[in-house]
Amino acid sequence: MREIIREAMEAGIELRRTCSDSLEEPLLNAAEAMVACLEGGGKILVCGNGGSAADAQHFAGELVNRFEMDRPGLAAVAMTSDASVITSIANDFSFDNVFSRQVEALGREGDLLLAISTSGNSANVIKAVAAAAGIGMKTVALTGHDGGALGKDSNLSVHLNITHHSTPRVQEMHITSLHIICSLVDEMMFGGRS
Repeated sequence: MREIIREAMEAGIELRRTCSDSLEEPLLNAAEAMVACLEGGGKILVCGNGGSAADAQHFAGELVNRFEMDRPGLAAVAMTSDASVITSIANDFSFDNVFSRQVEALGREGDLLLAISTSGNSANVIKAVAAAAGIGMKTVALTGHDGGALGKDSNLSVHLNITHHSTPRVQEMHITSLHIICSLVDEMMFGGRS
């Protein structure tokens, strides 16, 4: 049991070392795209499934409320939170449409989609990216493994890929990346930490 703990900790530490170099530019680019969206009066729509749905809600909460500094709320919507909307779309159309339909309803040119998929192959997330592109929205994607189909999507503005075989390690780096983006957005928009 102790070996399981040590292996998980060591794998996480090593992955962070690897990502500290490879993600620096994509993290900066993602934060800059989000700041441009928000300062232009846009909003960030966020989607993902399972653990990525939880990450979507976590990220939106950090923007709408606060992260590490007191500042005005920032416009973000997790498209994973409304059970009535999600189940009606899944029932009337398909689960593959639960995010794209919300992008069509809520998204506007100048908004930004944050698409999270550990595998990079979530059909509903990929369809959301296509819907966002059709509106003129930019997309930041967080993926894992080899990036999957989402990582190859030409509609992405920024792609942050955690190249690792373990889904739990990828998800750990996704939330770390999202926290870093929150810090960068706060600093770029409001300066100084409090």
